[in-house]
Amino acid sequence: MEERVKCKSLHSKITSAKEAAGMIKSGMTLGTSGFTPTGYPKAVPEALVKMVEKEEDFKINLYTGASVGQSLDGIFAEAGIISKRMPYQTNNSMRKALNSCDVHYADIHLSHFSQQIRYGFYGKIDVALVEAAQITEEGYIVPTTSIGASPVFCSEAEHIIVEINTKKPLELCGIHDIYQPEDPPNRQPIPLVNPVDRIGKPYIEVDPSKIKAIVITDLEDDPIGFAPVDENSRQIAKNLIGFFEKEVEVGRLPEKLLPLQSGVGSVANAVLKGISDSRFKDLIFYSEVIQDNVLDLLDEGTFKFASGTSLTLSPEGFQRFYQNFDEYRSKVLLRPMEISNNPEVIRRIGSIAMNTAIEADIFGNVNSTHIMGSKMMNGIGGSGDFTRASYLSIFTTPSIAKNGDISSIVPMVSHVDHTEHDVNIIVTEQGLADLRGLSPVQRAEAIIENCAHPDYQKPLEEYLNKAKEGSCHTPHTLGDSLSWHEKFVQTKKMR
Repeated sequence: MEERVKCKSLHSKITSAKEAAGMIKSGMTLGTSGFTPTGYPKAVPEALVKMVEKEEDFKINLYTGASVGQSLDGIFAEAGIISKRMPYQTNNSMRKALNSCDVHYADIHLSHFSQQIRYGFYGKIDVALVEAAQITEEGYIVPTTSIGASPVFCSEAEHIIVEINTKKPLELCGIHDIYQPEDPPNRQPIPLVNPVDRIGKPYIEVDPSKIKAIVITDLEDDPIGFAPVDENSRQIAKNLIGFFEKEVEVGRLPEKLLPLQSGVGSVANAVLKGISDSRFKDLIFYSEVIQDNVLDLLDEGTFKFASGTSLTLSPEGFQRFYQNFDEYRSKVLLRPMEISNNPEVIRRIGSIAMNTAIEADIFGNVNSTHIMGSKMMNGIGGSGDFTRASYLSIFTTPSIAKNGDISSIVPMVSHVDHTEHDVNIIVTEQGLADLRGLSPVQRAEAIIENCAHPDYQKPLEEYLNKAKEGSCHTPHTLGDSLSWHEKFVQTKKMR
């Protein structure tokens, strides 16, 4: 353990998961490591659930960087011990709990979350529970495969519990770049000009006296599943690559594009695969999540550098990463989500934001969080951070869902996450609508013609024509605007 816990004065803090869990009391707010979903604590959460299973009134608030696995979100939700959850999740059990109002859920832009923790907007953090690869001689914490909001949890928490995960190799030491900005009125520009720049430290600086427990564990992150790439996703990627090629030809993008950001999922994977098959090389990836396909692109030279806040790899991807770490060390960097998602940085470097929509309406408003307007799916995550500050904001979605019973292009979205003012491009397998500089009616015509599925094009045209009879700037017939969603709720079909 001397190699893992180099600070000798902290050796006396090494204890069992059960004893560490006993430090977490009902009513506390717990801030944990983890981001989409990797690098989160597992041993102490499991011990806590076992310890309080007979305490009916035990409740805590759970704050993380983003989504975490079943071993944290899932078991907490199933045990019924969560009062409030922030700022993002993807777990089925947690989703069920918050949609049944058993858990209060605040869906927050990820770039806002860390600074608002420091501002005191959400009250105090009682305990920071973070997974680490190592504690340095100074007592500083080296994260594992994600950073997320761990730095702010550690700086603001009253107490810190560290899980040293021996399954995460020490080779991870050195790929982190921890930087926290000052708060207003003392904030200075973030000195990140190029995505490859290092601006911080390779560890989280903490007061070692705040570390109250160190738990040694070898638990693996829950396996990560990736949806297969289907033909619709491949066509979306083809449409988008064609757009990039035209933008380069007319001089609106450089030959090596600009730093790319991508969401997660099958469509996002297809887009990255499409870039791999294109003429574009030596690109930079500046995003949140580094997945297996990013390693592919680094290996083949399509990407020359990847910056994120988490390594969200399959077991095979992690094995590959660790075996070739000397090669990846100079090509991969992890930052706090306050930096990876920071609008100042995103605007400065000119990111191309590529995110996924649940639905988009004919005027370009996008819903990326709610099913039928009320049921939370995951959360806004970082899509808003990149959409609002990017050089180009792009949303992709298949034109239909549920075997055609749902149109992803609708008269009016049932929930708005990204307004028409922030959305430049919408892409489906049917085509691409470039909305830049268009009036509302022009946007509607472009989206219906290029993005809507043929089964829904005529009904959308009829809706728009009827709405235009009112001669409004943004024509709607309010009685019909959500009728498609209402019909689906009643009949399970929009058609």
